[in-house]
This record gives sequence, C-alpha cells and structure tokens, in this order.
Amino acid sequence: MKIKRIAIIGGGTAGWLAANHLGAELVADNEIEITVIESADVPTIGVGEGTVPYIMNGLKRFGISEAELILSCEVTFKQGIKFVNWLDAEKHGGDHYYYHPFDAPYPAGFDVSPYWVSHASNLPFDYVGIQSRICELGLTPKKVSSEQYSGLLNYAYHFNALKFARLLAKNAQNRFRVVHKIATITGAERDDDGYVANLVTDTGDRLTFDFYVDCSGFSSVIIDKELCVPFISKANELLIDTALVQQVPIAEGEALNPYTTATAHQAGWIWDIPLTSRRGTGFVYSSKYMDYETAVNRYSDYLNVPRDSLSPRKIPMEVGYRKEFWCKNCVALGLAQGFVEPLEATSILVADFSAELLVRNFPRYRGDIDVLMPQYNKTITYVWDRVIDFIKLHYLISDRVDSSFWLDNKNLNSVSDVLKERLAIWSLRPPQKADFFSRFELFGAENFLYVLYGMKYNTRTMILSAGEINRGRTLIEENKILVERSSSVLLKQKEWLHKLTAAASRA
Repeated sequence: MKIKRIAIIGGGTAGWLAANHLGAELVADNEIEITVIESADVPTIGVGEGTVPYIMNGLKRFGISEAELILSCEVTFKQGIKFVNWLDAEKHGGDHYYYHPFDAPYPAGFDVSPYWVSHASNLPFDYVGIQSRICELGLTPKKVSSEQYSGLLNYAYHFNALKFARLLAKNAQNRFRVVHKIATITGAERDDDGYVANLVTDTGDRLTFDFYVDCSGFSSVIIDKELCVPFISKANELLIDTALVQQVPIAEGEALNPYTTATAHQAGWIWDIPLTSRRGTGFVYSSKYMDYETAVNRYSDYLNVPRDSLSPRKIPMEVGYRKEFWCKNCVALGLAQGFVEPLEATSILVADFSAELLVRNFPRYRGDIDVLMPQYNKTITYVWDRVIDFIKLHYLISDRVDSSFWLDNKNLNSVSDVLKERLAIWSLRPPQKADFFSRFELFGAENFLYVLYGMKYNTRTMILSAGEINRGRTLIEENKILVERSSSVLLKQKEWLHKLTAAASRA
C-alpha cells in the first residue's frame, strides 16, 4: 500500500516545521496530500524563541526569504549565549560571565585550545574567536549588503514563536499544497495489525490517513495515549522541572542584545531573549529545591518589577524522551517526542533535525516502515542522550556550592558513562573533533570547548612546540585587531534592523 495521506497532529513550530520538511521532500509526488490538524482549543506553548544556526538549512530549503522572516517575526540576531553567574561568586566575582558563541574556536583553521590551556588561560577562552566581543559591542553579525542567510560571523535568530509558526504555515500551504484543518483530536483507532487507522475528533468524526506525525505537544495524543509508547524520564540527570514565563516590554532606548542571556540562580537559571517589540523571559527552576513563591519573588527581583505586577505562566516540564519515536505508522516530533530545558535552544533544534531525518527516510509504502523504523529510533535516541550530556555539563562542572541544587548536580550517579569518559579524557587534553565520532551529535568539540573552558574546567598543561606557541599567540593577538576594526564594518543591531525596515517600506 502506497502512503499517500499524511496527517500532522498539532501545529506550532514542530508541526509546521514537519509540514515544510515533508512538503519540500514530497511535493513532486502529486498523489501525496499532507494535512496539518490544529485544535482551536489547545494553545501552543509558544516560548521556543531562540535558535541555533542549523535552522537556516531548513529555511533555505523551504524557500522562505530571510527578509520576510525578520520583518514578520520580530526577529533579532542571536550570535550565541551569554552565561552569567554559572560559577562561584566568591571565587570569580559577582556577575561573572562567559560566552558560548557561534564562531568556531579555530581561527584560520588552527586549533588554539592547547595553546590557551597551556599559555593563555588568563584570558577568557572565548577570546580564541571574536564573536563574544562583537556581542558585547552590540553589533550585528552581517552587513546591510550581505546576502540572505549569510554574514561575516555565524548567527541564528530570536523570534516570536507564534509568528514564526504562522510564517511556516503560510509557506507550507502556499508552496507545498499542505492542507490546514481545524479539529480537536481526542484519540485514534487501530487496525488489526496495530497501525493507526484513523483519528477521532471531539465531535465524533473519524479522519483516515496512511501515516501520522504526532506534534501534539506534552499531551502526545497518539504516541502516548493510543500507542502507549513509554516515556523515559531523565529527571535524575537534569533536575529542572518548572518554568515561569513572562514577556516584558523593551524600554525606550534599550539596546537589543545580539545574544541570549542565561543567568544562573540558586535552583536553576533565567533566560532573557530580546525581540524587536519585547523581551521573552523565563525563570527555570527545580521545585525540589525552590518553592513557587520564592521563585516568583526571585523572578520579580530579576525583572526589577513589583511582585504584585508579575503574573507568569507556569509550565511544568517533564524531562526525558520516548522509548521509541517511530512506532508503527506514527512518528512523534517536538514536545511529543521529548523535552529538556531550553538552555541551548535544544527544543527547536531536535525537532528540526528529527523532521529532516524523517523525510530523508520517509516510507513510500507501508511495507517500508519495518525496514526504516529501527535505524530512525536508534539515531534519535543517540541524539537525545548526547543532548542531555551537553546540558548536564553546564551544571556538573560548575563550582557553585551555595545550594543543594548545585551540589546535587555534581553527583556522578546522575552522569552518563559517555560524559564521564569524555571528561576524563579532557582532563588530559582539550576536546578534539575526533572525540565526536557520530554525525548525529548536534553539539560537537567547538561547543564543548566554549562551555568547558568558559567554566574554568581544568585540563593538564600541554607540551607544545615553539611554532605552535607562536602561532596560537599570533592568532589571538590578531583577533584583538579584528575586534577593534569591527565597528567600522558592522552596525548596532537596532540600526541594522531599522535600515532593513526602511528598505522594505520603499520596495
């Protein structure tokens, strides 16, 4: 039986990303019809507002222009994450920070990390590149004349998640003939082989398709409620379980930072994402170590607003992933697939990657499913395990000892064997690309280098030749010159966005 009718249950970012990926891959086959089914009664979470550069791959493939994205989704550029107070304040001073930027820590293609470890650790590690200092200057990663999806430095975006989903929806319908249906799915019925035969709506209607993509968020109406695929909790590894979310206005004259800020507190951290019209903020914490009232009080202190004026949306977060992501003729994506806290913009990244992997392995016939499904599940399981390792790293190597939360995060029983082995190796020498042997690691050596050494991880001094020492020193000194010249080449973010808006209004 050829798979012709595909249903995506749930819209939001994950659902419409899936629709565009499937549409771009299958549009040439006129027999295939893709339908996104959204409920008018179930709001989307709408807080995934930060991305990583990987998002550009899909946007270009979908045919979405960068200008349209920026102008329609309240976009600002993101060049990395500024981590504030993730180390002990007494040892490193109050408001200590480091950057995890998007520029690779290999100036001129040379790995300077051995030189930094041995001869330059008095400098912030992110000085091996220039992007952290570009961020501090508030500059954009691209010139006004730069081609779309291209800049002098790597970058991603902050955006209004609801508007981004609408942009994806418009593109999927107009470019790929995706059908949009409003209905609330309450369940499903299966055939004699256990495959999903049809969906059941709250009005009793039955909607029949050949293949189903569950993007129904935490409710997971098909993968969980009908197919009963178990959820594997990772709450013993990542202790965060709650987020309080509040949007705040951008003050007049306030700069638009070209980065996300992640500020640690006694039981978690706070995200702060600038959009053109507002700041998206979230107070992330573990309810085991901080009660709700204390969290709200700390949140109001951070935002510098009276406690009575704060009415945050509370989002419980169950950390973990499905035992299987593809079961029978159903694949789960987005929050239906799994969840970890949004520390490194992992939610959209994993959903985007998983959707792309699905379309590259999409079954054209029902008999293909049993062949393709095991490898897909194995791959996405590996992706999730390594993503969890990377998030865990931020807590594990912190030297904060001011609360039980930070102390308990150092418990080695909550660390995977893979991460333990890698950290042991990296105590002897810096991470190398060869340590990440799978192409399915979404975070590689460059990401780990910035976090490890931004947080003062101790690696044994290396034995280097005079040539390696001179090369490393020269490259870091040249970075200083590049930073000094940057203001004559790059604009402040507000000015760049204003020029784009002005040009669009004249067009």
